[in-house]
Amino acid sequence: MAMRKIRTEGDSILLKKCRPVTDFNRRLHTLLDDMRETLIDADGVGLAAPQVGILRRVVLVMDTNKEDLSPSEQIIELINPEIIATDGEQEGQEGCLSVPGVYGIVKRPERVRVRAQDRFGNYFEAEGTGLTARCFCHEIDHLDGHLFTERAERILSDEELEELSEGGE
Repeated sequence: MAMRKIRTEGDSILLKKCRPVTDFNRRLHTLLDDMRETLIDADGVGLAAPQVGILRRVVLVMDTNKEDLSPSEQIIELINPEIIATDGEQEGQEGCLSVPGVYGIVKRPERVRVRAQDRFGNYFEAEGTGLTARCFCHEIDHLDGHLFTERAERILSDEELEELSEGGE
């Protein structure tokens, strides 16, 4: 496994649509393992392949609804993911490893169900609520060349961020 460099805003790869994965081989497994290590090291909750320079439909999402597991065990690998159902609405603070230090208020569904393939090509479904649902949407947006800043109702000021970090939400 190796750490991958996280691409940041301004890198044109983040604005491109990713191609589906068709080969479930050693190269894909290496990418997934490297993304896992990179995500854990960056202390993020999700990571998409274009964020590490690969234009393939691959994302990792932390299932934050399973707090009793270690960070590595919380990671869901989603190959060629698609959202198949949503319910409710949540509005909250969102940030991104590719847009460091910037946070905005974004509306997302409260519950999201996705259909994807695992590293071996087997189809499965996963469901998340709250932060996990937000993360499913956020990471799948990356696969279509979109950053959260496009969806944000507004970007939070430094003063608002400081107030939120002091617990005043």
